[in-house]
Amino acid sequence: MLRMPCGWSDGLWFQELRLYIIPRRVSVIMPALQIINYPHPALRWKSKPVKSITPQLRDIVRSMFDLMYEARGIGLAANQVALPYRLFVINLTSDPNEPEEEFVFINPEITKRKGTAEGEEGCLSLPQVYGDVKRSEEITVEAYDLEGQLFEITLDDLAARAVQHEHDHIEGIMFPDRMVEAKRNEIDVLIADFEAEFRHKQEAGEYPSDEEIRKQLAQLEQQLG
Repeated sequence: MLRMPCGWSDGLWFQELRLYIIPRRVSVIMPALQIINYPHPALRWKSKPVKSITPQLRDIVRSMFDLMYEARGIGLAANQVALPYRLFVINLTSDPNEPEEEFVFINPEITKRKGTAEGEEGCLSLPQVYGDVKRSEEITVEAYDLEGQLFEITLDDLAARAVQHEHDHIEGIMFPDRMVEAKRNEIDVLIADFEAEFRHKQEAGEYPSDEEIRKQLAQLEQQLG
């Protein structure tokens, strides 16, 4: 479950990345975001730390929550919408009518781990694919919120699993990578289907080549944060 914040932290790593807020003066038109499927190269991109809270970033976060709710998910990382930034959103209720359960993690770092638990996971970038993954049973996370405030929170159960899952995403790791080989083999056929579909869309011109996508990701890194 989610626990109340344990207090503030001023670790050296976070001092170097302290966020500042750029106020909204004009409306920012955001391109439509969409959840991408495996094997889109953004899903293997190690994301870049965010350095400022901009109006554009706020719009991105809102769009991510909306997409997550539409897909009936409980978490979504920025690179799942093809943005190479170190942030993810969580709402364990998956209910847009419970905004008090919305959590934004910007530049998150897992600082403590305790115990081990195995549980089934899925992913909005691999819809209808599920597998058992071992995770730390309890974790402590340091991150920034949308106000640029550094917070520390201790999580267990589903909250800990969801945060670890999304934190993996911004490191370019997906949940099948964490599965034992025997279990992973059971879903390899399903994963191969996603790859075949993505390559077909590239051939049809719906997506550029992997090389071009990587160039776009590198350019996006320079546009925000």
